[in-house]
Amino acid sequence: MGDILADRRIKYTLKTIRALLFLGLLAALFLSTVLFGMIYYLSQQGAPSLTVPQSTIVYAGDGSVIGETHNGEKRYWVKLGDISPYLQKATISIEDRSFYKHHGFDYKRIAGAAIADIKAMAKVQGASTITQQYARNLFLVHEKTWKRKMDEALYTLRLEMNYSKEQILEGYLNTIYYGHGAYGIEAAASYYFDKHASELTLSEASMLAGIPKGPGSYSPLIQPEKARQRQQVILQMMVKEGYITAKEADSAFAAELQYRKRDQLEQQHPAPYFQDAAMKSLSSLLGLDEKELSAKGLRIYTTLNPRLQTTAENIIRSTIPEGTELQAGFVAMNPKNGHVEALVGGRDYQESPFNRVTQAERQPGSTMKPFLYYAAVKEGFTPATEMKSAPTVFTYDEGKSTYQPSNYNGYYAEKPITLAQAMALSDNIYAVKTHLFLGMEKLIFTAKTFGITSKLAHVPSLALGTSPVHLLDMTAGYSMLANGGYAADPVFITKVEDSQGNEIYSADYSKERKLDEQAAFVTVHMMKGMFDKSLNGYTKVTGSSISEQLTRSYAGKSGTTETDSWMIGFSPDLNAGVWTGYDKNRTIDHVQEKSYAKQIWASFMEEALKDEPISAFKPPKGVEGVYINPENGKLAGKNCPVRHFAYFVAGTLPVEHCTEHSQESPGDNSPPQQEEAKKSWWQRIFPWKKDTKNPG
Repeated sequence: MGDILADRRIKYTLKTIRALLFLGLLAALFLSTVLFGMIYYLSQQGAPSLTVPQSTIVYAGDGSVIGETHNGEKRYWVKLGDISPYLQKATISIEDRSFYKHHGFDYKRIAGAAIADIKAMAKVQGASTITQQYARNLFLVHEKTWKRKMDEALYTLRLEMNYSKEQILEGYLNTIYYGHGAYGIEAAASYYFDKHASELTLSEASMLAGIPKGPGSYSPLIQPEKARQRQQVILQMMVKEGYITAKEADSAFAAELQYRKRDQLEQQHPAPYFQDAAMKSLSSLLGLDEKELSAKGLRIYTTLNPRLQTTAENIIRSTIPEGTELQAGFVAMNPKNGHVEALVGGRDYQESPFNRVTQAERQPGSTMKPFLYYAAVKEGFTPATEMKSAPTVFTYDEGKSTYQPSNYNGYYAEKPITLAQAMALSDNIYAVKTHLFLGMEKLIFTAKTFGITSKLAHVPSLALGTSPVHLLDMTAGYSMLANGGYAADPVFITKVEDSQGNEIYSADYSKERKLDEQAAFVTVHMMKGMFDKSLNGYTKVTGSSISEQLTRSYAGKSGTTETDSWMIGFSPDLNAGVWTGYDKNRTIDHVQEKSYAKQIWASFMEEALKDEPISAFKPPKGVEGVYINPENGKLAGKNCPVRHFAYFVAGTLPVEHCTEHSQESPGDNSPPQQEEAKKSWWQRIFPWKKDTKNPG
């Protein structure tokens, strides 16, 4: 019986082996067929073209060329023999050590990367060869899909089948991105060192070879320490591969690199901070990364206004003296469509490409108050609403915490003041009282509605701008007030065309109203008060130092902290935001330095609009205007010595007349347009006496 069972097991095993062998043969035959079919298909496809597309050109809003993000074959393609051997060896050492051994794919490296990713439970290591990267740069769309991966593999095989390693390396080095708009090693050598690719030293070559991994992270002009660390890694890899000696590596690492002179770089790349921000915006819009935004011959049309850009740069340069470390950020926007027309991210791009408009987060101070008071107007506050301005200790967090703010220079009215005057004088006590009355979550919600992306603290001091924010966000928020409450997301790119002239992106200008139109207008009119001396009280209005320079109607708000100085303001057609301060949160101690933001803003707005027709903020339906006494908020007659014209949401006008200054009838409280109409024709044509009672 045992022998019979053993025979059956042997027969069953032999059948299983035969079946497995047959299946294996079928699988091998299938794979061979697929492999030969693929080889035949690829051979029929022939050699892929290595033609580099036209340069991707960046245009300003007036159609002038402001930069190139890809330098094509016509001007910058160089043969492998004209590229420094140091650069070639440095690139192979860090990007693809097995380049001359594999046939397009480094399977050992792929396996190692997969194991590393599995251990880390994240994508931590790349395994793309130089050939794969070259194929990606030349032929592929930028979707991260399985189809793209398959296409990349096929193009990689076609390159390896039809071109030598030298041709592939030459193409790769002429198309890879080295940051700052420089594509290809000839462009990079020129941009960084003002020399040809053939002239690069070991030290220079090892620095440049590290940049393509992440131009924003390893550019020596942006992140010098990280760039140096990567340079050291590359030199060590070159020693390990036997390309150089340890002594040569040490000498190259110790060498002091001399980068191209600043004025030459500025001539090559006008508005560099704007271009950086525009390219980052485009990267987000099209789903590209820095390494992929290349070799496609794009035509990129931006919103930059060259005249306004030059005006802003010149004013900042002339306002802030040479020799100081004080920095500045500036942005100008068209409030009607969000177009960013000028942007200055710092005083010297070559010394610091860090963009203080888009990247820095700083305390906005009192420039946060218009958002607070807009929310208050929506909740029933009016320009005539009174609260006492006096030293106050606030209790919050269910009585567990206290907060005692102070006014600038310790000045207080020591009596009730109106919201109109609180805005113009930037009274901190009034602001914190409003903030706590509304509930602290109200300002957080409102600021987010205005487009503030930074995290805001749930504290009483938020009303005074203690939570850091971006200048670009704040300025865009003010644009929403200026345009009547419509979304005003910053726009850098209007459209993008491919190398054939086909439009592949166009900015969306569909308007979405996000603010209450009436509350927004009332807030804007109160913001005009910072320049209106009729609102002077226990101290002068905050714009008094620049009001004499201004020749048209503006609304704005300044903000000051120990380390930051802000000014944001607008006309109906142009909005500008300015920040000045020190990068390392050093306090602003000199009185003169605290005035620079306002001076830059006033000078820019006047120069930018000098040839433009004067336009006014037009009240929408649902608001009414009357004269009030700004000190008590009551209706002011003609005999009232201080009269301020204020707008109110319909139904919220004050009803009580001010009688403190006259025993007569309260008098006429007509809007200024009606008063003008009552004048005789000769009074309107020959106004011998200037009307100082209606400053606007």
